[in-house]
Formats: sequence, structure tokens, C-alpha cells
Amino acid sequence: MKRVLIIDDEKLARDIIKAYLKPHSVFELIGECQNGFEGVKVIHEEKPDVVFLDIQMPKLTGFEMLELLDEPPIIVFSTAYDEFAIKAFENNAVDYLLKPYSQDRFDSAIEKITEKLQSKNDNRKEIVSNLVDEHRNSIDELDRIVIRLGSKIVILDLDTIDYFEAQDDYVAIYSQDQKYLKQVRMKFLESALPQDKFIRVHRSYIAAVNQIDKIEAYSKDSYLALLKTGVKVPVSRKGYRALKDGLGF
Repeated sequence: MKRVLIIDDEKLARDIIKAYLKPHSVFELIGECQNGFEGVKVIHEEKPDVVFLDIQMPKLTGFEMLELLDEPPIIVFSTAYDEFAIKAFENNAVDYLLKPYSQDRFDSAIEKITEKLQSKNDNRKEIVSNLVDEHRNSIDELDRIVIRLGSKIVILDLDTIDYFEAQDDYVAIYSQDQKYLKQVRMKFLESALPQDKFIRVHRSYIAAVNQIDKIEAYSKDSYLALLKTGVKVPVSRKGYRALKDGLGF
């Protein structure tokens, strides 16, 4: 038996998937979730083989959910309409279902899922990583950052963040005396964070403008940004120019 989880905030949408799934006896429904918070928890605890996932949900979107999965199942998106999503799905997803869809269209998706489950090429992590990257490339500007701490999900408002620091494959995020790690590229953050609120002051650091108290000379070609928290962040020549342009000093 292959274990299936449904994550969708609309009861009608969940009921339709349950009804369409009944003729497929190889697939067992292990649960349904109304939001991404529940979904992440159940995926980590139950480890389903397949998840039917809505994109636009309150609290946590489908894409924010994907960022939090270490061992993703096979993902089939179910969405009313999302121009970007369609492009991303065509390139990376096993399949996607555009609401409303018929039993025949659902059956077609089941065939693709079955082929994927039987394939020896398990590239689910790569597929999810590509979907997350494509979605990030479509973002004009971030308004929050979602992080998983064990079974807990933290949503960081940008106004609470002091600075970002690159750490190997992760970025450390410092917010209100707490440190969080997220697997994301500094280049993405530099382009997606509001330009009037954050400045990349060094190849390894992005600082919140409202947290910078003063700039101190450190050596001939480098400086230190003294934050209001007392932390000193290195500033490169390029970062110093960006600060001059951004802060107008």
C-alpha cells in the first residue's frame, strides 16, 4: 500500500480528492490537513509516500511548506490557478492538477505517481529543491521568512531581524537575541529582501539598515558596522559603497 496525505484548506477540495482516490485500492489515505503547519508535522511524523498539496493556504503556503521538508514525499500540486506554478510544474513536478479537474484527469496523475514510485531514480529531493528555487526566482520581495525548529515552525517578520550571516550551505539569521539556520543562498536574500531595509555589507553578511548604529574604520580598505545590539559586522569596500549609497552619508 502507498500512503497518501491531503493538504488543502478547502474541505470540498479534500473531499473531491478522497472520492477520486477510492477506486485506486493501492493507495491508502492516512490523513488530511487544513493548513501547512499541520501538513509539515504529519509529513515528518507519518512519512507518506504521496502528498496532494494546495498552494494558496492561510498561515503557510505550499511553497513555504516545501522549504521545510528534509525528506520530501512525492508532491502533486492541486491549485485553482497559478501561472508561475504551471511553468515550474511542467519543468519539475511529477504532475499538477488545475482545479476543477475530473476523475479522468486525477487518474492520469495517479498513473504518473505510480510510475514514479516504481522508478529506481528517486530524485524527489532534487525535484522539490528545483521547485523551491524556481519559486524563489519569481518572488519580487520577501515579507517574511519561515524556519523549522524540530517540530516547531517559526515565522520571522523582517522587522525583527538584525542581520544575516553566511555559514557553509546555510544562512544564520539573528533575530531578537535568537539565531536560526535556514538553507538559502545569500544571493537570493540580497535580491529578495527590501532594498530600503537590508544592505549586503560583506560577501558573508547582510545587515538591517535600522540596526546600524555607526560605521567604524577597521583597516585601510575595510570597516565595521556597529549594530544597536552591540554586534560588530564586517563591511567590505563594496559594502561600504552600498552603505553610502543606501544611507546617504
